[in-house]
Amino acid sequence: MDNIQKDLLKIIADMDGVTGGAYNIRANGSSAARAVTENVEIKNKTDRDGIDIIIRPGTVGETIHIPVVITESGVNDLVYNDFIIGDDADVTIMAGCGIHNCGDDESRHDGIHSFFVGKNAKVKYIERHYGAGDGKGDKNMNPTTVVSIDAGGYMEMETNQIKGIDNTTRVTRASLLDGATLIIREKLMTHGTQRAETDFSVDMNGEGSSANVVSRSVATDNSVQVYRSNINGNSKCHGHTECDAIIMGDARVSAIPEINANHIDASLIHEAAIGKIAGEQLIKLMSLGLTEKQAEEEIVNGFLK
Repeated sequence: MDNIQKDLLKIIADMDGVTGGAYNIRANGSSAARAVTENVEIKNKTDRDGIDIIIRPGTVGETIHIPVVITESGVNDLVYNDFIIGDDADVTIMAGCGIHNCGDDESRHDGIHSFFVGKNAKVKYIERHYGAGDGKGDKNMNPTTVVSIDAGGYMEMETNQIKGIDNTTRVTRASLLDGATLIIREKLMTHGTQRAETDFSVDMNGEGSSANVVSRSVATDNSVQVYRSNINGNSKCHGHTECDAIIMGDARVSAIPEINANHIDASLIHEAAIGKIAGEQLIKLMSLGLTEKQAEEEIVNGFLK
């Protein structure tokens, strides 16, 4: 792999050289490197582009890296990846995407990731998106995540758009059975004329299931953000959705949280807040010697931390 690809891997997947454990690196539309372990199998799909990641029941402590990098202009990549997490497993999965486009044509990655979390299994899923390059071509990506959590299962999802993505539609669909838990933490940054749409929908079908969906975002310049969330309580369950956004310049932000109680014992909460950086925050930091720009950067970094 070249130096640009290696730099992208550091940013999106914390990969510095060859990592231990199971991994699959996809570069410019094809598989570039792969390793498996005794407990983690990775194999190509036979009917379409993508892979199956099969984690043996009872696997504990392993980290699986499934990053994608694009460094050629004009690449339009679409993959279908299925993650089968066996009962009682406890693993971490890192699956970021980085695009470096120095050309005039659009470079794009669309990933459809389906998770099947077994009984009492636990998975932490980290997804980072990053764009760079001085070309005129757009850097676009559209991740779709479909989650099915069996009884007692747990999934924590961290999805971060660091910077540099021109257009993105981020879709998540989840279904929870008895005692299942889903936690989603989204962090999003847009600038220039970028546009980002988020669409979360969670069905809590099992008794004692719970979901907590939180989005923090910063929109600057002339960028546009749209946040939608739909939490459906179909049983005795607990659900919470929250959107908290900072708006700067001439940006626009829309927050559309929705909760639906379809069972008498469904307990659901939604919150949404959009606003600019408070003047007293800037004054306090500037009194410590920071410029206004430095103060804004400190506040934004702390907000998205």
